[in-house]
This record gives sequence, C-alpha cells and structure tokens, in this order.
Amino acid sequence: METILEKQPYEERKEYGGFWIRFAAYLIDSIIVGIPLGIISVIIYTLFILPTGAFELYADPAYINQDLSDEQALLFLGSYLGATVVIILLCWIVAIAYFAGLHASKWQATIGKKLLGLKVTDLHGNRISFWRSLGRYLSLSFLSGIFCIGFIIAAFTEKKQSLHDLIASTIVLKR
Repeated sequence: METILEKQPYEERKEYGGFWIRFAAYLIDSIIVGIPLGIISVIIYTLFILPTGAFELYADPAYINQDLSDEQALLFLGSYLGATVVIILLCWIVAIAYFAGLHASKWQATIGKKLLGLKVTDLHGNRISFWRSLGRYLSLSFLSGIFCIGFIIAAFTEKKQSLHDLIASTIVLKR
C-alpha cells in the first residue's frame, strides 16, 4: 500500500513588533538623530545671530536701560527667522534620510529597530522601496502624531500596525 503525503503550504509564523518595543526603538532613534541636530542647531543660530551684534548688546550691563532701534530689531528678527528656516529644512532632510533611507535599506530598520531586533517589511515580508518608506515616514509625521491615535491603534490591529503602517501597507516584524 502506498501512502500519499499531502503537501501543505509552509507558512512562517510571524511575530509582530508591538507598541512598547517600537516606542523604545523610536526613542533610541530620536536620541541618535536629535543630539547631533541639537548641536548643529545651536551652531547655526550662533552663526546667523552673531553678525547682528545681539550678543554684545546683551552682554552690556547698561542694556537693561536701552531700547533696541528698529534697525537692530529687524536685523535680529531676520537673522533669527533665517536660522529657523535653515534648521527646519536641515532637520527634515536628515530625518527623511535616516528614517526613510534606513527602512528601505538592506537592514530594513533604523539603528534603534535593529538594536531591538525589528525590521520593516511589506505585507508579504519583502523589503520596501524608498518611496514607500518615504510615504510611511510622512504619514507618521503628519497623521500618527495627532493625539497619538495613529500609534495607539497598533494595540487593536491584528498585525500590530500603526496608522502609518496601514497607509503604507507595511508591518514591523521581530527578526
């Protein structure tokens, strides 16, 4: 008698990254990106405001009794706003390069996610493209942070997907 074995499809059991481990990874990433950007921001503000003479003005003890001229105030304000615009653009470029770039890389994870054994994939477990990763990051930036609802819904979805994961059709897996 011949026994026929039925072929059953092999389905890998996926373990999804939950809210707290992803929060810890994001905290690590925020430190990695935030500290250098904070230092660079101070340098940029200093470089923009130093030529206005504001530091010398504030260092003068007699300043308390002086009023700023309109010209001094406008020069300071223009320098301050210019530095702020440069810093905002720099932060966006660095954040996009870090988060979108690393999620789309062969690591499939930022440094924080890699340290905690997580990776970002599409719904089939494949590496995501830079454009999908960019869309994921932008939806995280604009939508998930509103009242943190975008992050909290991860507790209620089957695959522990946050709002930005649902929009980009991605999942976060434990390695």
